[in-house]
Amino acid sequence: MAKVYDVPAQVLVRKLADELKSEDVRVPAWAAFVKTGAHADKPPQAEDWWHTRCASLLRKLYMHGPVGVSWLRREYGGGKPRGYGARNHRDAGGAIIRGAIHEMERLGYVARAEKRGRMLTSEGTKKLDRISTSILGALAADEPALKVYS
Repeated sequence: MAKVYDVPAQVLVRKLADELKSEDVRVPAWAAFVKTGAHADKPPQAEDWWHTRCASLLRKLYMHGPVGVSWLRREYGGGKPRGYGARNHRDAGGAIIRGAIHEMERLGYVARAEKRGRMLTSEGTKKLDRISTSILGALAADEPALKVYS
């Protein structure tokens, strides 16, 4: 069985976001109007950005173990230009991350680790491993050099 580490991140997040669209993921009403943080100039232009953020959060929780919202805010943050000087880092918005985490907790993919943050449940890990295995199988069918891993 393939793991998340074995497949490209963009492919995994895109496929996981497509699967989350078919599940009962509730998108908040304010998601169409909100910026992702102080570093952003405009709201996200993609209509399915909430599902993509949820998928990306699941991947980050898989890769980096139990983490808190403040760590995720730093990860999703970016540089805010300050005139001619260097960009200064600004954290991402916490409401978006907390809302996505609560939604993933409701679906049973994320659980709270006492005093350590949030982590994936066994159901969430199985889902990501299953998707990774299907992606690696599709990649191996397209590229003969990858058939060694399947």
